[in-house]
Amino acid sequence: MTQTATVAIIGGGVIGLTIARALALRGVRDVLLLERGNLGTESSWAAAGMLAPQAEANRSHEFFRLTCRSRDMYPAFAAELFSETGIDIELDSTGTLYLAFSDEDETEVEKRYAWQNAAELPVEKLTAAALRQLEPSINSSVRVGLKFPLDTQVENRRLLAALVAANQSLGTRIQTETTVTSLRIECDRIAGIETSRGPIATGCAVLAAGAWSSQISAGDKTLPDPRIKPVRGQMLCFEPDAPVSRHVIYSPRGYIVPRLGGRLLAGSTSEQVGFDKQVTAEGVESIRAAATEISARISTLAITDSWSGLRPRAADTLPVLGPCGEIAGLHYATGHYRNGILLAPVTGELIASAIVDKAFPSELEIFSPDRFGLVAVG
Repeated sequence: MTQTATVAIIGGGVIGLTIARALALRGVRDVLLLERGNLGTESSWAAAGMLAPQAEANRSHEFFRLTCRSRDMYPAFAAELFSETGIDIELDSTGTLYLAFSDEDETEVEKRYAWQNAAELPVEKLTAAALRQLEPSINSSVRVGLKFPLDTQVENRRLLAALVAANQSLGTRIQTETTVTSLRIECDRIAGIETSRGPIATGCAVLAAGAWSSQISAGDKTLPDPRIKPVRGQMLCFEPDAPVSRHVIYSPRGYIVPRLGGRLLAGSTSEQVGFDKQVTAEGVESIRAAATEISARISTLAITDSWSGLRPRAADTLPVLGPCGEIAGLHYATGHYRNGILLAPVTGELIASAIVDKAFPSELEIFSPDRFGLVAVG
């Protein structure tokens, strides 16, 4: 039998879950969320949960402004999820440090400080002594660094649990272990989708399938294809007897992320190896080396866990957001690459607004799927 849905969301990671919740809160009934595996077990689960647009930006541009906008939505987002579900997503406001250990690193620090300070963004330049006073475990070889007080972190796995619980309470229909194979397009509009469990009739579909987005075909029709590719990111976890740091700490080569429960995460790699999620000896070695550069204490810690995720990267590395101009009823929310957790709140609001209000900000057209040419997909 053919199922029906007012809106069908393809992908049950943090992006799909956030969009489903946003639609339900706007009064959309009969939202169907489809996930090829289990909810939130791909790149969303593997992430480090950093909300650090300033620490990662080397200039101001529309993407940077979008990431800052989403970061600044998190306090309200976290409070709403706690009210709805009782789950604390552990939004931490300690701030983020960015360290320099070489001449080249110092040059990068100076550049980042100069443009962000000129833009009147909250950023502090700290001496080595000031940094080690903040974080005594930082290596004595540190030269200078930046503090970004608004860059924070969230426990991404608790965030996923909260989003699942919120959607269940709001009545979102969820189907896991369901692979979407193709979109059905009639007269240049969405008419339905084909899945491993049978067809679904719908006039509105959201493509939020992460690294698998470009594997979904449109039959004999053509779609904008952002050529989403998986990029593997490996992660390590330690459980030190005493905290190594209170802040998220970056260097140009890696980062460490302290969790409230005592775990310490370290990452990450960026590898184009297809859909291979293997953790490799080379990846482990490079992550540990970068983490040990930040704090020598990490060299003595046993690795208690390791994993990898497949980040969805579009051909131009920018996210793909908004309605498709060529196919009515089709919306894209994919290609978030390294920023899926960070961009979840703003993506949810933008896509829900596009569907319910038929409105999408003109200044965000840089992220439109229409920037890509029409090709046969899948």
